[in-house]
Amino acid sequence: MSKGLLIVLSGPSGVGKGTVCSALRKRVPELVYSVSATTRQPRIGEEHGVNYFFKSREQFLSMIENDQLLEHAQYVDNFYGTPRDFVEETINSGKDIILEIEVQGALKVKEKFPDGVFVFLLPPSLEELKDRIQGRGTENQATIDHRMSVALDEINLLEYYDYAVVNDQIDLACKRIESIIIAEHCKVRK
Repeated sequence: MSKGLLIVLSGPSGVGKGTVCSALRKRVPELVYSVSATTRQPRIGEEHGVNYFFKSREQFLSMIENDQLLEHAQYVDNFYGTPRDFVEETINSGKDIILEIEVQGALKVKEKFPDGVFVFLLPPSLEELKDRIQGRGTENQATIDHRMSVALDEINLLEYYDYAVVNDQIDLACKRIESIIIAEHCKVRK
């Protein structure tokens, strides 16, 4: 049996990673979603192993110490990370797995899993990206300016990715990513 692929989808905040990933999973139901581990408490309706792997702080720190995470980060008072075992078991079973993640996390994953397929989601233009961030209506101008500055820095990291996909229309972006997955499965491996 051939191994599955680790597809890493990332890009700047506001580019639509979550929306594209969700639509792609509906189009390609056999694509496994990489479930993250977290130390935060479950919200109503969330299930262990479906939404997150809920861990105690001690369990999470042990996972870091034992190199059981492909990447991890701390936001506010909680840790989040990608469990290595879940990803490797999925790939070894012949299934493809998708990891939707921010750019810095993707670069950490690439260090530990260079055989992954790294896809950078781009906005149609920087103006469109700014409109999307402003359209959320949740940030003040200083935060929007900061997000745009970070987005430019992240776009400059494009060279570390295998593919760039413009998210001009969700359906088209999904078709492009599906094509990448098909092409990767047809690749002659050494």
